[in-house]
Amino acid sequence: MKIAVGADHAGYALKERLVGKLKEEGHEVIDFGTHSTDSTDYPDYAAAVGRAVTKEQAELGLLVCSSGVGMSIAANKIHGVRAALGTNTDEVSYTRKHNDANVLAIGAKYTAEPEAMALLDTFLTTPFEGGRHSRRIEKIKQLEQEEQQ
Repeated sequence: MKIAVGADHAGYALKERLVGKLKEEGHEVIDFGTHSTDSTDYPDYAAAVGRAVTKEQAELGLLVCSSGVGMSIAANKIHGVRAALGTNTDEVSYTRKHNDANVLAIGAKYTAEPEAMALLDTFLTTPFEGGRHSRRIEKIKQLEQEEQQ
């Protein structure tokens, strides 16, 4: 699977470990940075990852910042992104099954590395259930269309 990845300075170290895991598992990674702990602006990375996903350059996206909140807010400004903050595997499972989330945001300050690995595994392996949930995703898409008019 092709995964777009981005992090700000606060998420850099965890992003690097998650990228290593993805590559070990055979995933293709598009790493939009950051590539150091120098101060950066999280919306830049959220936009790059979100656009890669919506332009189908990547199947899914992963974002890491201090809390995960800023990244998810910024990513959700990109038309077609359904970014979800992941705090536990049950929640992440439902964001995929019911919401067809296409970007996962993780807060490095609040998520230990083993838990982050588990969140990512859950995100990548849980399929969208479709069915009644498809109707709701279509309504989200309609909201996006209305906001662009």
